[in-house]
Amino acid sequence: MPLSDPACPRRPVHTRSIRVESYARDDGLWDLEAELVDTKAYDFPIRGGGVHPAGAPVHHMRLRITIDDRFNITASEAAYEAAPYGEFCSAIAPEYRRLVGLNLLNQFRKHVRERFGRTAGCTHVTELTNVLPTVAVQTMAGRQQLADTGERPFQLDGCHALRVDGPVVRAHYSPWYVPAEAHADER
Repeated sequence: MPLSDPACPRRPVHTRSIRVESYARDDGLWDLEAELVDTKAYDFPIRGGGVHPAGAPVHHMRLRITIDDRFNITASEAAYEAAPYGEFCSAIAPEYRRLVGLNLLNQFRKHVRERFGRTAGCTHVTELTNVLPTVAVQTMAGRQQLADTGERPFQLDGCHALRVDGPVVRAHYSPWYVPAEAHADER
């Protein structure tokens, strides 16, 4: 279902696009490639002279991570195609190799904040890291190994639809279904 119509007339100002694609590699690893692009719907003056044209990227950053079957990051690379301060922004790109060794399912966002918060990172590249865990899960979702482990699926209780006392878990993950009354006692 789409959003309702806007309450009053409006005009575009800013667009941020975040796109992530995942790839199965021939060596058994997985690549996730994330891209952030910011554009303005109007021309604006550039510091030092000139005009930045409407629709041209203000920010255009990319991040590629390689993960193994256990969601461990084995390689990482950041790149800049557009940044408002050019080489001063892109100078931080090599630091994102420090994602190597992190696990996407083990407090990943917390560890990223610790390593790349404030001046230790780039706001925009760090923002791209936020979507990586859920994209990795979607990437691996069709793999039979995840379904056949006999262990409780990690996604249960991760959102409203997958709450252990809900109808989706009762229908599709019945071994881990907990009736609402029993689940209330556990809380």
